[in-house]
Amino acid sequence: MTAVLWFRRDLRLGDHAALLAAAGRSPAVLAVFVLDDALLRPSGPVRRSFLYRSLRALEEQLDGRLLVLRGDPAAEIPKIAAAVGAGSVHVSADTGPYGRARDERVAEALADKGIEFVQTGSPYAVTPGRVRKGDGTPFKVFTPFRRAWATHGWRAPADTDSSTVDWIAQAGGVPIPAEEDLGGIVLPEAGERAALAAWESFVDERVTRYAERRDRPDVDGTSRISPYLRWGQLHPRTLLAELAGREGEGAETYRSELAWREFYADVLWHRPDTARGNYDRRFDRIEHNTDEELFTAWRLGRTGFPIVDAGMRQLLAEGWMHNRVRMITASFLVKDLHQPWWRGARHFMRHLVDGDLASNQHGWQWTAGCGTDAAPYFRVFNPVTQGERFDPAGDYVRRYVPELRGVPGKRVHKPGEVPGYPAPIVDHAEEREVALARYAATRD
Repeated sequence: MTAVLWFRRDLRLGDHAALLAAAGRSPAVLAVFVLDDALLRPSGPVRRSFLYRSLRALEEQLDGRLLVLRGDPAAEIPKIAAAVGAGSVHVSADTGPYGRARDERVAEALADKGIEFVQTGSPYAVTPGRVRKGDGTPFKVFTPFRRAWATHGWRAPADTDSSTVDWIAQAGGVPIPAEEDLGGIVLPEAGERAALAAWESFVDERVTRYAERRDRPDVDGTSRISPYLRWGQLHPRTLLAELAGREGEGAETYRSELAWREFYADVLWHRPDTARGNYDRRFDRIEHNTDEELFTAWRLGRTGFPIVDAGMRQLLAEGWMHNRVRMITASFLVKDLHQPWWRGARHFMRHLVDGDLASNQHGWQWTAGCGTDAAPYFRVFNPVTQGERFDPAGDYVRRYVPELRGVPGKRVHKPGEVPGYPAPIVDHAEEREVALARYAATRD
């Protein structure tokens, strides 16, 4: 009897717990991926194109034996499993709101055919929902979660590769779609091999200085592996295993960043409503602006605040934005323009190659003050001082805002009148006071 391995956010063959579980049931395994329009439609062309590129890389690893289907997985997976005489369908657990509901439907449909649905592992070192406080309730603040997560620990990487099973071929399916017109955006190379190469480059060349350089968008100080984590071309277990042998502030800070990813996934597991709504429901009362011209200025990088404009233009030009600048641009939209966080979060998810629902939505809520933070109230980023601190020579701004390339040094963050560049669309000091007043009202 064969087994089916249904790939989702785990497009790799190494360190693959579900592959190991499938091998334990049958030496013959069918590899399947389902193009699900419910997920593809809101993804945006950048993330869709990177997915298609990633599927081609996986197909190459499997010597062409990846069956790609299109439709509702609750119909397609049971149909193909029955067609090949499978006794089990294996997956890495999907812990997002849509994925959990979808998998319940798939499991029910498989059960009707006498086929077992087996979930093994997840895209996280510790599957969301497992790290809890002593009283069994979920953590609401990051630092105690990180300590408990580290104490809980995780399994060693699974010893798997392309030779773990005999991959069977199956006729039918659909071709992997062509990449979409991205208007000049250059995507990173996709696939497990590219992911491992990017990781090794970071560990060998940049991890030791990661703590001091990770907030600097003007230098190459981050790992840039977030797209690979998003699609599971690397598993965090693999990264943590390699970091375990390294000491120093850089490696420890990177472990902490991985813990943030796990924390936000855990929050979404316990509170799936926070994918669209406020974690802190008091913020349901806050007053918002929905001025379309202000939102368009932010979206296009025409606010007159150089670090904000550089970030928004980087997003449109590359499908990626430096994490520090994500916080700066988010703060500006929510606290200077008083727009609802979910409007900006939706824009990010449409354009980011690494768009991840849990990390994106809860990162926005952290910045907006309505998320998981013990003291978010007075955090209003000043875009000028943020630029001066984290882009001290102005190189990042000049890279993405050509109108300001003639403005030297740090002065680029307060350029004054420059032909072709807009004046600031708001007064930050005034809007900060408005934001604080509106936030205070939610606590009355």
